Amino acid sequence: MPRRLVKQLARWVDKRRGRWYLRVFGARVTDPLLWSLNRHAITAAFGAGLAIAFIPLPVHTIGAVLAALYWRLNLPVVLVSTWVVNPFTVVPFYYGAYRLGALLLHRTPRHFAFQPSWHWLEHGLGPYWKPFLLGCLVSAVVAGVLGRWVLELVWRSAVRRQFRLRRGAARAVKAPR
Repeated sequence: MPRRLVKQLARWVDKRRGRWYLRVFGARVTDPLLWSLNRHAITAAFGAGLAIAFIPLPVHTIGAVLAALYWRLNLPVVLVSTWVVNPFTVVPFYYGAYRLGALLLHRTPRHFAFQPSWHWLEHGLGPYWKPFLLGCLVSAVVAGVLGRWVLELVWRSAVRRQFRLRRGAARAVKAPR
């Protein structure tokens, strides 16, 4: 995430903290840890956002804001990483979660046709909700932990590569000719 953009966003929030839409959060929203750009803050927020993305209700943004405020995670990263599940990716993510839950419960996955009606929610969802919720829970935990540690490894390798390049450039300048 661009450092300059996050700093501008933090200044924008600080200027507007007395407004009604930010007053609800109090002084918590201007906490420096919510806008911190260090490795720990970014990777933890990314993992939490991926885990929140598997909540099977349309409350990802609200859940991300509450989690960031409670655990003092980087707010922009939590929000952006929850959007990995969006209208284009929701079907594959949740169908994969259902298949995983069915596999863990030793049930054969059944084909079904979703119908946006109350009758289908009452009667058609019955055999599917246990594998679906178990699959969402397991997927959330795995995606959160795996996402955090993969980003941690990528970040560390990028820092090491930059350090080696900088050290190599410094040696090239000092080398006698």
